[in-house]
Amino acid sequence: MLTITPRAEDVEGQPILRPLPSAQCRSVGPFVFFDHMLETTYAPGTGMDIRQHPHIGLSTLTYLFEGEVHHKDSLGSDQHVKPGDVSWMTAGRAIAHIERTPQALHDSGSRLHGLQVWLASPKEHEQGAGHYSHHPADSLPVSDGMGIAIRMIAGSGFCLTSPVPVLSPTLYAELTMQTATTVLIPAEHEQRALYVIEGDMALDGEPVAPHTLVVLEPGTEPTLCANSESHAVLIGGAPLDGPRRINWNFVASDPALIDQARAKWAAGDWPTVPGEVARIELPKSR
Repeated sequence: MLTITPRAEDVEGQPILRPLPSAQCRSVGPFVFFDHMLETTYAPGTGMDIRQHPHIGLSTLTYLFEGEVHHKDSLGSDQHVKPGDVSWMTAGRAIAHIERTPQALHDSGSRLHGLQVWLASPKEHEQGAGHYSHHPADSLPVSDGMGIAIRMIAGSGFCLTSPVPVLSPTLYAELTMQTATTVLIPAEHEQRALYVIEGDMALDGEPVAPHTLVVLEPGTEPTLCANSESHAVLIGGAPLDGPRRINWNFVASDPALIDQARAKWAAGDWPTVPGEVARIELPKSR
């Protein structure tokens, strides 16, 4: 097993931990980016405000434990995302979106805690059409018994299948475990990794510290034990159909697609989010 300690980052004022990508591991299944949006309290008159920015070649998935995010994109989608919901956006050849604290919560003050991941699109979908779908919390399948709750956020596993329209074999499950419970992690997907959000957990007797990502060996079926009330997510799926390059908000199998996207965003030749003017400009560094 490979253990990855995430690096601390800041995204437009929102503190995050980012274990993927890392020098030790570039991807797990289709997952090429993993951000843990740390528990943050926003005072009245403040909030998260990620201005218009572009994407290609990936799907973003936002999943909240606390708080609310207002999503708008260049397809015309306009959605408030609440805890337990899945916000799923497939970029295709070009999309732009914004993510911000809803106005009412901005005015009153709020808290935010959740995860956002990027899944690289298979090559056949990289330059396809964009897509957005919202999946309310009660639409996601859950297995709950013997002190263990497993919610399938996206993909399939543990005899559960999520309605989120993933583009390749995917595993994205939330595990909530009471003290002294155990669960076998099946070898249903070739690549898998466990991220511990909170709690005292161990894999085959080896402690796993909170806020670390453990990449599991293919084919193994380790036992996960919760020595306290614990919260974690399991990600994975089939290996990517070739390496991916990540540059700013762009993911592609061909570097030429990255260069093209950078040039188009810099020139303003990009779909825009209705009603939005402010945008994040292209970083100069490559």
